[in-house]
Amino acid sequence: MDAGSLSEMAEALLLDAALENIPYGFCVWSPQFRLVMWNQHYSDFYGFAPDALHRGMSLEDVVQLSSKLGNHPDRTPDDFYEVYTGQLLANRNGARVKSQEVVRGGRTIETAHVYSAALGWVVTHEDITDEVARTEVVEKRKLELERQNIRLDAAVNNISQGLCMMDAKGRLVICNEPYARIYSLPERMLRPGTQLEDILSHLFDLGMSASGTREEYVTWRRDIIARREYGKTIHELNNRTIMMQHHPMKDGGWVSTHEDITEQRQNEARIRHLARHDALTDLPNRIEFLDQMAKAEAGLSRGEMAAVLYIDLDHFKAVNDTLGHAVGDEVIKQASARLWGASRETDVLARLGGDEFALLVRPIDGADTAAKIADRIIRSISAPMLIGGQRIEIGASIGIAVGPGDGIKTDTLVKNADLALYKAKSEGRSNYHFFESGMDAALQQRRTIEAGLRLALQREELRLVYQPLLGLEENRVICVEALLRWDHEDRTVSPAEFIPIAEETGLIVSIGEWVLREATKAAAKWPGDVRVAVNLSPIQFKNRDLVALVKSALTDARLPASRLELEITESLLLAENDTTLTALHELRSMGVRISMDDFGTGYSSLSYLRSFPFDKIKIDRSFMADLTDRTDSQAIMEAVIGLGRSLGMSTTAEGVETEEQLAMVRAQGATEVQGFLFSPPLPPAALVNLLRAENKQGAERKKRADDRAERRVFRVTIAVIGRACKPPVRPLRL
Repeated sequence: MDAGSLSEMAEALLLDAALENIPYGFCVWSPQFRLVMWNQHYSDFYGFAPDALHRGMSLEDVVQLSSKLGNHPDRTPDDFYEVYTGQLLANRNGARVKSQEVVRGGRTIETAHVYSAALGWVVTHEDITDEVARTEVVEKRKLELERQNIRLDAAVNNISQGLCMMDAKGRLVICNEPYARIYSLPERMLRPGTQLEDILSHLFDLGMSASGTREEYVTWRRDIIARREYGKTIHELNNRTIMMQHHPMKDGGWVSTHEDITEQRQNEARIRHLARHDALTDLPNRIEFLDQMAKAEAGLSRGEMAAVLYIDLDHFKAVNDTLGHAVGDEVIKQASARLWGASRETDVLARLGGDEFALLVRPIDGADTAAKIADRIIRSISAPMLIGGQRIEIGASIGIAVGPGDGIKTDTLVKNADLALYKAKSEGRSNYHFFESGMDAALQQRRTIEAGLRLALQREELRLVYQPLLGLEENRVICVEALLRWDHEDRTVSPAEFIPIAEETGLIVSIGEWVLREATKAAAKWPGDVRVAVNLSPIQFKNRDLVALVKSALTDARLPASRLELEITESLLLAENDTTLTALHELRSMGVRISMDDFGTGYSSLSYLRSFPFDKIKIDRSFMADLTDRTDSQAIMEAVIGLGRSLGMSTTAEGVETEEQLAMVRAQGATEVQGFLFSPPLPPAALVNLLRAENKQGAERKKRADDRAERRVFRVTIAVIGRACKPPVRPLRL
């Protein structure tokens, strides 16, 4: 058992001894009317058995037990409980309230209760049956009881802190172990009667006073005592922070409590720091950055120049998703160190959250200073990082707003820098862009589209149109591409406007599922074996349930997998993700055809043909525009078609709009063609009519071909019979 436990045990024994030697019944009720402590006199007055009471027992249970023993016979237990609790609740201002009650044997007990916020109600019980009211002896006993209650209340209320009680003459009455420990007081200064000046001199020698003489220190403490007012003081002692509270008492003495709040102050300082700094990088956070920006407003108003750089890490999300958050956190820390190294001492660098940072550059002579810093940042961030044996390459896109030209208020500069960042990211990333007028309108338009897109499915604003693909060998429609359209606010929004936003916000996942299900249901109603082609976004492949979704859509539509064609772009294979390739192989094994769309527009399209055995290559329409005029376009078209043929892949030429273009791609061996020469995208009903008409024409052509074949067979048969007969049979003319 340690010294602290022994001290606590000693204090408890002393407290118990004091309670048992008080010549009165004594008990304490908590604010919740639970029994906290009592003495034997209390049990004797009411006739409670030794084991009848226990700590935590409710007042209601005690009243019921007391009533059964014959106490307060003039009232029912419920009535007594209601009146008694009402008296207690009415006395919570620290006053001492007396009352009387009759107990068994007709004896009269006088009770007095005092409320303490920390303990509850401290109640004394005195048998006054045989006493003469208001005698001198009774007054002395009551006065002594009040003094004991005051001392007990003060000691118990502050037992968890350092406590020191002094009498009116400045002599020590009692102190506890925490008090002695806080001030390293020797044993001789813990004895009752020790003078306050002796203790203060000892504390001064330990370094309690930061400045001034011993006499000034003692005078300061005496002044606090003389004012006889509650006071709270914070002082330092040997690099520790001590909070002292002075509580004057009615008899001229006082109680002082002492608490070592060093750790509390350190924690508070840490909390204040964390409230304004990022926990991962320890850089200022958004709150601190905006405060620093606000302080710069006065200079901007005077014409001083400052710049705000909004910085976004390129490709960080891919690193975080593929390598995990631990690696992502290390990337953020290394990036913040590089950003700090690229800035100046007078600048303010902050992490706003995620992979977004901001830099307040001040003072500057012109926009070129901000541009130079942006260049340094881009070069620094683009250098490879080595984390956990992994070589990681990211970049930085930066938006710059320069005040006062781009604004003098914090919110204006920050907003304009954010707009410039969005422009930098849209222009290919890993570069910087200054704010320009008109950017705000473009951003508002984007936000309007995003907000409308979130409700597009719910409002049934999305629809599909279908553009046929003509098989050159079959000379008929063999596939139809499903194309998404959005009718919003009296106009049809171009897919080029809303698809990138849908991908950035993740809405493409739910929209893509709707497209897949709608297209497969429509294809199931088409005549013949015409396939339906559906475009998939790379974002959809991040959904691990994509294969299950395709199976579900085919099952619900009752469409054979062989009639579904999924079109992907080479950007999906950019990271050579094993999960993506696994999903593609699973889809192909189901019988679904996989096409590479927009082939030839990327920098490494040929390499992707080695990573996955595509069923079809769709040659981008950009090669078709000048096919008839440029020999290099003709050579590329011929090479791609030949490559597809050698790899066993069909080829589709997109954007065919003239007979001359058709003749060229037909001569070069293309499998399919798609373009306005044959048909624009059609509404579902128009497409069905087209397919039915084509199907009918095909049936008629087949019937005519079958009839011609029958006639040819008949002629041959007649001729053979004629040669075999003597004399020859004259053949019939058909």
